[in-house]
Amino acid sequence: MEAAWKETVWRQFGATIETLEGVMSACPEALWSDRAQRPEFWYLAYHTLFFLDFYLSQPTERFAPPPPFGLEELDPAGVLPERPYTKAELGTYLEHCHRKCRERIAALTETEARRRYVLFSGIEIEIGELLLYNLRHVQHHSAQLNLILRQQTDTATGWVSRAKDGLGVT
Repeated sequence: MEAAWKETVWRQFGATIETLEGVMSACPEALWSDRAQRPEFWYLAYHTLFFLDFYLSQPTERFAPPPPFGLEELDPAGVLPERPYTKAELGTYLEHCHRKCRERIAALTETEARRRYVLFSGIEIEIGELLLYNLRHVQHHSAQLNLILRQQTDTATGWVSRAKDGLGVT
């Protein structure tokens, strides 16, 4: 793939991940672990990171999130993790996903971008489109988390226009 296009995609995907990072950091501990909230803040952050990681993994049949996370998110019965994950745990997972996303985009070839992938819903898309689908999923849930912050604490994070770091591909 053309280096300029990869850089553009990374700048926006990276900004999306940084938006999630900001909203997670801004969440007070009482709201983070409030089991009475629906959806629970920590869980929505976890769900977002899990699928960010999952959709960056090819092939997905061999996907395994880093410890202490499991595969509960893939269970059609909607099984929740055994316990709420801490901000620190999900912060580490976010760093993992940030690095993985950056490396995935940097290494993406035209052939790989055109390879077909079937979503859970049965929709078949190309890997390149899956990257944008994934970006939209992260942004969607980051906006939900920002809304929860606004409603519960009267605060929210600001707009992130571009990733802080570039890809550096040539």
